[in-house]
Amino acid sequence: MHVVGSIIARLGSKRLIYKNLLPFGGKPLIGLGIEKLREAHSVNEIVVSTESELIARVALDFGATVLERPLDLAGDDVPSIPVFQHLLGHFPCDVHVNFNINFPLCDPAVIDRAVELAVRDGEALSSPYAAWAQTSHCLKNYGDPVNITAHQREFEDSRAGGIDIHTLEDLVETYRLRQGPCPEELPQGFQAKPAQGGVSGSR
Repeated sequence: MHVVGSIIARLGSKRLIYKNLLPFGGKPLIGLGIEKLREAHSVNEIVVSTESELIARVALDFGATVLERPLDLAGDDVPSIPVFQHLLGHFPCDVHVNFNINFPLCDPAVIDRAVELAVRDGEALSSPYAAWAQTSHCLKNYGDPVNITAHQREFEDSRAGGIDIHTLEDLVETYRLRQGPCPEELPQGFQAKPAQGGVSGSR
């Protein structure tokens, strides 16, 4: 069985500018996501779908294959399913699993669990929404890409992590969870301040 693990990452972000390139634990989120997919035992191939040369080059640094996403699939209002189908057309597989890099604390075992359940049921979506898997048959014959059927195949898994990064405050919170709220080396002035940053799309 051949399993393709994907990350779909646009340069723009509605709420957090350049989110996919921002660091967590000293690594850009896109790079960390590639490493999570590599640690998953079921994934044979890792593909990053992006319209951005910058994201593509960072993905190459972390050893992923890059697929250029057409601009008509890179808009704010494009659902994930057509992007997955575009990827499947270039990288045939038995199962596709997408990792949502908004969840940097996710255990790679959640990705493996999504693949396992998709093999059994055709599709599986973790809750929290870190990993989403489909068989190639399911993806090729998907119905309405907006009203996704994955919600009928959700599985609860706390290992996905409790942080879903959409804002700078979300990203800072991942550091607080990892480092503790008040590490000795952190100047006191930062310990009480909320994160500040720009607002501006998505995966």
